[in-house]
Amino acid sequence: MDLSGTEEQTISNGSNGKNHPQNTYPVFQLQENLSVEQKAFFIKNGFIHFKNFIPKEKVLELLREAENIQDEWVSKDFKTINGVPIKYGTDVNGKKIVQRFAFINQHSPMFANILKDSRLKGLFELIGSADCRIGESEKDGLVFNHYINTVASNYSQLGWHTDALRDIFQGQKIMPMLNVGIHLDNSTTDNGGLRLIPGTHNKGIGTMLFKKIYFISHKPDKKELGLNVEAGDLTVHDGRLWHRVARSPYTGEQSRRRVMYVPIVTGKHLPRDENSKPLFYQRLISITNK
Repeated sequence: MDLSGTEEQTISNGSNGKNHPQNTYPVFQLQENLSVEQKAFFIKNGFIHFKNFIPKEKVLELLREAENIQDEWVSKDFKTINGVPIKYGTDVNGKKIVQRFAFINQHSPMFANILKDSRLKGLFELIGSADCRIGESEKDGLVFNHYINTVASNYSQLGWHTDALRDIFQGQKIMPMLNVGIHLDNSTTDNGGLRLIPGTHNKGIGTMLFKKIYFISHKPDKKELGLNVEAGDLTVHDGRLWHRVARSPYTGEQSRRRVMYVPIVTGKHLPRDENSKPLFYQRLISITNK
């Protein structure tokens, strides 16, 4: 495969980058159209990593905006957004914080505008369906995850899962989807972070549903791959790909990792609103993965 125009990213294959051999994967630059090499890499592996999707200055603006939204939600003691439970925790200074925002794009023009970036539509090619769309009002919308290890943290990891589970609990057949991550902190594999098992998106429904115990299992997999990301990077993974978020071995400020995710979806339009109820898996997430 011709990887001209890409960088070679050294990553750690396995938990905390220890006791496993080093491995490499190519990283790319996202333009409005994907290259043949980019599409081939994604089709084979089920994920792809793009550098510098947004500049560092924009990252800082988004973090400040998230704090403003957090202060409002905390002061008003919001419990859910469009039926999705809000996950609260405590920061290193004892302050109550939101550790998982759902539909944050509906609470700020700044976050909504991120989803209007024309380069995101280029990712539709990874599915190739005419009805591809950014799920601004579907699934959990634009999610803002804030992982940190403190004594009172409620969100420091996320167990093994595939994103296809949502379709099952919505009573529809599993549809093609992508999960697009925009990373707001530097995160090496030695600090926990995203782990995935390349190629599991192509293994059939049995593997997709039964390879792991959803959300409860955190055990490292010998085939898992950890991603090294910098603030402003963008990653994409297929909704059928098995993945987890590993807990940082550190506590306090060094363990902080913030990342946003938005789905690219197909099929029947299923928007959520203030009358929507939590799905079972959303309740499960809200009480696990501390």
